[in-house]
Amino acid sequence: MTNEMLFMAGFLLFIFLILALDLGLLNKKSDVVSMKQAGLMSFFVIALSMCFYFVLLTYGHLLHGIDSMEKLQTVIRSHHHPVKIIPGDLENSIQLYNQNLGLEYLTGYVVEYALSVDNIFVMVLIFTAFGVAQKNYHRVLFWGILGAIVMRFIFIFVGAALIAKFDWIMYVFGAFLLFTGIKMFFDKDNDEKIDTKNHPIVKFAKRFFKVHDHFVGNRFFVTINGINKMTPLFLVLLIIEATDLIFAVDSIPAIFSVTKDPYIVFFSNIFAIIGLRSMFFLLAGIIDKFRFLKIGLAVLLAFIGLKMLFHHFLDDWGFSTTHSLIIIVAILGSSILFSLLFPVQKKDRKLKYDPDQDDHLRH
Repeated sequence: MTNEMLFMAGFLLFIFLILALDLGLLNKKSDVVSMKQAGLMSFFVIALSMCFYFVLLTYGHLLHGIDSMEKLQTVIRSHHHPVKIIPGDLENSIQLYNQNLGLEYLTGYVVEYALSVDNIFVMVLIFTAFGVAQKNYHRVLFWGILGAIVMRFIFIFVGAALIAKFDWIMYVFGAFLLFTGIKMFFDKDNDEKIDTKNHPIVKFAKRFFKVHDHFVGNRFFVTINGINKMTPLFLVLLIIEATDLIFAVDSIPAIFSVTKDPYIVFFSNIFAIIGLRSMFFLLAGIIDKFRFLKIGLAVLLAFIGLKMLFHHFLDDWGFSTTHSLIIIVAILGSSILFSLLFPVQKKDRKLKYDPDQDDHLRH
């Protein structure tokens, strides 16, 4: 446990340093994040994610403090890693274990990063519906990511504990993901709308807290006549957090189909999340051009759901993490390729902000 706690503490410190750099790099020189800044930060975060992959290839065994064949066998058995050790050869067995660990991390990272794209479209809808100024996007997303890290930590380790205690929960996760994938496929053409007046978060906040009727710069709270009130910007932050919670219900079970090691699930999840903010600024304006991406995500969820439902049979057939990664990349690559080959016509969905939508925020 000491090794795991040290590894986790070092990882979290590293992540918060990245977020601090992110805040300074993308928010110091200008209020509105440019495509160039977003592109540089996206490249930087993806490069760090790949560096962590190579760290696992070399030092992955240190995560669980593997220093003997017995310890290696225990870890492989408890986390269901598809690794065949070489009897009497600890060094090469650890090398095989690290290779598998790195591959599981990489596959989980690709899955989470892909599912984050759908999250971006919903964020665009939220910002547009509430009329958030572009210069305030960064502040909301930054604090939203911090909240998401905490929520994912809780979700992942609770999920790992449930899986360890109840094997059958994998079938529940699989059925849920299969249902979600099918539903997403048939709902792909439905226009999503944000009802700012009747949104549950807005109604809850107005019922139990004082809500100011106007945005006040980039402030989340404001004091007026001695009364503390939350601003509409904080309402948007709460809605972003609630949205991430909903997406976590899909994405976290999906990564558990790749690996049962909660630390690898957490690492791949968090690296994808910290890249979400910069990817938002990079893709927000062109997200509608990937017309087949939602179909690809639906197929991806359905594939992962089926994989979880039939994982025992697939294990017997020798279906490996490498096969999963190839299929996942093929699904996502095909959806992007078809989107570029057959671009959407001029009936593009347009997101417009109607100032009258904010009337409900006025007392």
